[in-house]
Amino acid sequence: MNRKFGKNQFQASLQTKFFLTFVVLLLIVLGSFLVYVNLVVIQPLKEKTENEKLMSAEKVSDQLDIYIDSQNQLSQRILSNKDVYILLADDAASQTFEGLSRSRKLKDIMFQAIGPSLNIQDMIIYNLEGSALVSYIGYDRTPPSLKPLLADSETSAIWSRSGYLLNREEAGKVSFIRPIINQNGEIFGYLSIQLDQAYLQMPAEGLADSEVFVLAQDGQLISSSQNAEVDKLLSTLEPRSGASGMYMDHQQNYITYYKSSSSDWTTYIVTPKQAVLGPVSSISNISILLITSLMLFSFFYIYFSAKNLLLPIRKLRNQILRVNYSNMNVKVDSRSHNNELILLNESFQELLERLQQSIEREKLALHEEIKARNSALQAQIAPHFIHNVLYLISIAAQEGKDQVVQDMCKQLSDSLRYVVSSPYQHVSLSDELAYTRNYLSLVQQKYEDDLEWDIEADDDLTGLIQLPRLVIQPFVENCIEHAFENTDPPWRISIRFKLYNGLWAIEISDNGEGLADDKIKEILGNIDDSDSGALELKMNSTGIGNMGMVNTVNRLKLMYKNRLFFNVYNNAETGKGATIQIIASLTKDFY
Repeated sequence: MNRKFGKNQFQASLQTKFFLTFVVLLLIVLGSFLVYVNLVVIQPLKEKTENEKLMSAEKVSDQLDIYIDSQNQLSQRILSNKDVYILLADDAASQTFEGLSRSRKLKDIMFQAIGPSLNIQDMIIYNLEGSALVSYIGYDRTPPSLKPLLADSETSAIWSRSGYLLNREEAGKVSFIRPIINQNGEIFGYLSIQLDQAYLQMPAEGLADSEVFVLAQDGQLISSSQNAEVDKLLSTLEPRSGASGMYMDHQQNYITYYKSSSSDWTTYIVTPKQAVLGPVSSISNISILLITSLMLFSFFYIYFSAKNLLLPIRKLRNQILRVNYSNMNVKVDSRSHNNELILLNESFQELLERLQQSIEREKLALHEEIKARNSALQAQIAPHFIHNVLYLISIAAQEGKDQVVQDMCKQLSDSLRYVVSSPYQHVSLSDELAYTRNYLSLVQQKYEDDLEWDIEADDDLTGLIQLPRLVIQPFVENCIEHAFENTDPPWRISIRFKLYNGLWAIEISDNGEGLADDKIKEILGNIDDSDSGALELKMNSTGIGNMGMVNTVNRLKLMYKNRLFFNVYNNAETGKGATIQIIASLTKDFY
């Protein structure tokens, strides 16, 4: 429901503003709640879930490191037996009695080192050339040779760094290999412990909704969780910089990785996005659903509450908009559920009744007051004018100018007829200028060639503008009486009419001595004070000329009200005389 008011083409209804105010407040509260849930609940939960996956990868890697470390300890127990170096120093052939005896003694040493628990698949001792001398369990009838491994240039570097290496054979078996070396750095052979695949796979089990892969440094698969889709997911595992981290592959899987510093194996945990963010998504969806439901409920509740609350006000507003001077007997609907609005309706009905009576009295009083003020102002001007003209006629009679006296009497008669006929009716600016020409003709009979005057105006345009009677002549009379006292003739008075942009303007200029700045301020101040009734206090010191100007401006103000501009200023271009300027709107506002 929109209405047009002045400059604002459209204004929202009170109900709409009320509704929008509470909706904005609701959105701010719910938005703050959503941000709070995201920052305090969802984001920490997401970080916690990601950290848990990183810790799971680290845990799997640590368990594998523990298993590798146990094999390192096992090898240390074997190398701590000095008989190993003595037996390996004997270069007897394996098929000889001495060779068989050596193999039996080496097995006894391995048995003592392994103890009752067996968490490996096999243990093999090699000679310096990399050929197998003895196998503890003997699952493989032909143990693999170490010659290719010993020929690799990187092997020595690995042994010098960690003392052992982890080797993945072509059959998929993983071996823990280290040189059998004494305190002097002399190598007697090599010890290979074949790791049990079940122990390598054991840490990868027990992770729900995730698949675990352990890759060697060269990318070879060491172990994986049971039922893992190796062929499908292995290609998505990318070497990453850094010891640990998380990334997402093209299949929208979260991949967490952790690289062991001791084994150089990298543990990958592949988890579907839904499994990682499932709790987060659930909380987020529940929060969004809850907020959406709350917003919808709040919207409907606020809308109907505002409609029910503001309905009586809207009815009262519609009644007020229908009130005018000719329709004051508006019946107000007082049915309301709000006690305050019932009282407001009753008060408004009483206000309408009192306002109707006041308006009628005010209209009558205003009409009578305006008529009285206009008559009083015009009465002040007319005697002053008659006095001046009669004075001119008396001078002409003294000089014996009978024809001039006759003409002036006729002109005075015409002027008086113009002044007294229908004093309450307005006249056109064209009639007012014609009366001013008649007045100037009378005055020129006295000053003859010493006075020059001209009026520039289009009668067709000035005939459209309405004025009170006698508003131009007092300004002209004021110029003649006061402007030329200290100025040599010829004296000149110019009246010009201008019309532009919906405004009309009259400028009355002279070539006299001008006005002092304090005199201009005094005149303009008297005009301003006349609106407040303070002018009577200054009337004795102002002079009759200024009083005529003030009265004339007041008569114009009665007609044009706030659409009138009056100004007095000295002529800056010529340096002589002053100009009176009246500017008003073409819009008519008669009383």
